[in-house]
Amino acid sequence: MNQYDVIVIGGGPAGLFAAGFAARQGAKVLLLEKNAQCGAKILITGKGRCNVTHSEEDPRKFVEPFGRNGRSLLTALYAFGVKDVVAFFEEQGVPLKIERGGRIFPEHGEAKDVQKAVIAFARDAGVAMRTSCEVKKLLIDDDVVKAVETTVGTFSASNVVVATGGLSYPETGCTGDGYAWARSCGHRLVTPEPALMPVKLSAPWTAEVSHFNLKNVKITLCVDGKKVDERFGEAFFTRSGIGGPIILDMSSRIRDALKQGTVKLLLDLKPAVATDLFDKRLQREFAEQSNHEFGHSLGNLLPRDMIPVFLRLVGIDPKKKCHSVTRVERQRLLTLFKEFELHVSGCEGFRKAIITSGGVSLKDIDMRSMRSKQVSNLFFAGEVIDLDGPTGGFNLQECWSTGYLSGVNAATR
Repeated sequence: MNQYDVIVIGGGPAGLFAAGFAARQGAKVLLLEKNAQCGAKILITGKGRCNVTHSEEDPRKFVEPFGRNGRSLLTALYAFGVKDVVAFFEEQGVPLKIERGGRIFPEHGEAKDVQKAVIAFARDAGVAMRTSCEVKKLLIDDDVVKAVETTVGTFSASNVVVATGGLSYPETGCTGDGYAWARSCGHRLVTPEPALMPVKLSAPWTAEVSHFNLKNVKITLCVDGKKVDERFGEAFFTRSGIGGPIILDMSSRIRDALKQGTVKLLLDLKPAVATDLFDKRLQREFAEQSNHEFGHSLGNLLPRDMIPVFLRLVGIDPKKKCHSVTRVERQRLLTLFKEFELHVSGCEGFRKAIITSGGVSLKDIDMRSMRSKQVSNLFFAGEVIDLDGPTGGFNLQECWSTGYLSGVNAATR
C-alpha cells in the first residue's frame, strides 16, 4: 500500500490549493481526481473567463453576503485572503484586474489560464497527481481514515482532505461523492440544493430575445402577490427563461418561494426613471411621432429585438397612429416598461446551477483548521461544506481560502 503524508480527494480549485500548499509545507502529497484533468469546473466559471475573486479585502465585509454562515469563513480569509489570491496569480504569471461590481478577472487571459496556473503550482510544489482515478470509499477504523480505496488501488496517508465539490454541473465530476463519505462516518448534512442558477419562465417568447443583455434593470420577486426581494443590475433572457447575475443571486430565494406559492418577477426596464416621468416620456414620443404607426414608434425606447415581443403583449394595433393611442393603452405600455410580469415555472436545477448550497454541516467541522470533529485525520474544503455566497468571485475565494487552510493544517498536524 502506497503511504503519503496527505491525500487530497478532488482536483478542483479547493483541492489543488490544499494539495499544493500541503506540499509546500514539506508533506508528501497525493491528489486523486476522477476526471481526466484537474480543474474542469474552473473552465466554465465566469462564462469561461473565471471570476477569480472579489475586490472586497476586509474579511468581515467579505463574509456578509454569505449570510448566517459567513463568519465561519473568517479564519480561512485571514489566513489566505483576497490580497493573497491576487498576489498568488501574479506570481503564477496571471495578472488580474478589477471589473464592474468588484469582480476580479484575469487581465489578459481566460479561465484556462487560471486552470493551468493552479495545476502548475501544485505540480511544481511536488504533488503527485492521479487523474482518471475514482475514489470508491474511505476505510475508517476507530474514527481515523486508515486508507482510501480507488479504482486503481488503495492508498493511505496520515491525513485526508475531501474537496469533491457539490452537485452542480455534474458533467465536471461533481456528483456528491463527498456527501456520502461524510454521512457514512457520522457527519450531519444540510440538504444540498442547487444555487446560482437560471430560472424557468412560462412565457415561450424568451428564446426570441436570448442573445442580448438587459443592462441596468431592476427585478422584483413576488410570492402570492407580495414583494419579497429586489435586485438591480444585469440579466438576460434564455431559451427557457431568464438568467444573469441578479437572477443567479436571487435564485435560491426563488427556489424556496416556489415551495410556498405562486411566483412572479417584475422587470423594470427603466429603473432610473420614476413611473410618472417615464409616462411623460411616452407622451412626448407619441407627440413627436403623431402620424407614425405605433408599431414603428418604439425604436428610441427598446432594443430592436424586444419590440416584436412588446407589440404582441401590449395589445395595441401596430398600425394605429400614435396620436390615436388611448390613455388606457399607454398605461398598458407603461406597465410593460416598469412592471413587466414574468411568471416563474421553476428553476434549472443542478445541471445549470453554478454552485451547491448545503453540504457537510459546519457544526461538524472545526472551521479554524477545516478538520472534522468526527474523524481525527479528515479535513474538508470548498463547495462540499455548507457555505455558499453570491456571484462575483465570492465562492471561488471560499475555495482558495479553505483549500489553503485545510492543506496547511493537514500537512503540519
